[in-house]
Amino acid sequence: MSVAREIGEQVLAPEAAAVDEEQRWPEKGMAVLRSRLGGLVVPAEYGGMGHGLLAVAQVGEATGRSCASTSICFGMHLVGSAVISAKASRRQREAYLEPIAAGDHLTTLALSEPGTGGEFWLPQTRMERVGDGRLRLTGAKSFVTNAGHADSYVLSTLAAGPGTPPGQFSCTVVDATVPGLEWGAPWQGFGMRGNASRGLELRGAEIADWCLLGEEGDEIWYVFNVVAPYFLMAMAGTYLGVAAAALEEARAHLLRRKGARTGRPATGQPVVQHRLGTMWARVERTRRLIYHAATEAELGSPEALLGLASAKAEVAEAAEATVNDALTLVGGIGYGEHSPLHRLLRDARAAHVMSPVTDLLRVWTGRALLDEPLLEG
Repeated sequence: MSVAREIGEQVLAPEAAAVDEEQRWPEKGMAVLRSRLGGLVVPAEYGGMGHGLLAVAQVGEATGRSCASTSICFGMHLVGSAVISAKASRRQREAYLEPIAAGDHLTTLALSEPGTGGEFWLPQTRMERVGDGRLRLTGAKSFVTNAGHADSYVLSTLAAGPGTPPGQFSCTVVDATVPGLEWGAPWQGFGMRGNASRGLELRGAEIADWCLLGEEGDEIWYVFNVVAPYFLMAMAGTYLGVAAAALEEARAHLLRRKGARTGRPATGQPVVQHRLGTMWARVERTRRLIYHAATEAELGSPEALLGLASAKAEVAEAAEATVNDALTLVGGIGYGEHSPLHRLLRDARAAHVMSPVTDLLRVWTGRALLDEPLLEG
């Protein structure tokens, strides 16, 4: 998308090195993205742009080229927006979706927990009904992107309804101003250093029952119909942007050297040409897989899960390999402290770590091909 590319080049890129070095949440970039693209996935009837998975991937690539941290932060806002939109009540539309569409509200996900690791669909956070029209939340969340900066958080919990069978889970939206939210220490990571990923303690936080998303026990529906598709495309787009940035950095370096020296430049060496051509093909085939997977999912293809899961797994490998190849082509300059490849390599490695991890996505793809249940061990 041209707007996202413009914001990436003019706002995110100049801030990217400082965001990484200072490990600070990208407030400036997020403000611009929220104001111009905040309602990207909010339905048009609520004032949003009404876009879907393909737009999320495209925006992720455009922003990921400039700053992966900012791209993930905005991507999680888009995923949270999609979750709220999926079964929004009138009050939820007024309280969340209309402000999101207007660029006045930032949301995000809070699904992962310390006790469940990568199995983010199995929350242990408890929800109980207290009094008339109130819900109390108790538990802990981990790795909450945009922690302490979002206006609301989409949470998963154990279902609380008196008639709800054991093992059922629900989703809620929680305002940042609700008493009982306690944030953990600031994020200090190897890469993705600007995403403000922190832990959250819910110490009896009370919310109105109209903040429940959908019905009691709907969490698994949300996970596989909304969270997973949008999350995978936000991640895939971001790391496609990282891979594309590394490819362009290597190409630009070689072209600069070609114009600055006499004799036979590196660009004339077949081994260099071969490596760069291989890098381009890797990035391009991954891009086509991601965009095709998004389009198929939007059309409701029965094989959509195969493409969505494989897209994030493939881009994780493509980003890491492409940055490594770029470092080889650029040589010693690329290993300098202020080389953009330094940051791109650390950011790229997170693609394997962020849930669903690459190995799990491969397993899901295999299970789907064999008509096996995805969540059975």
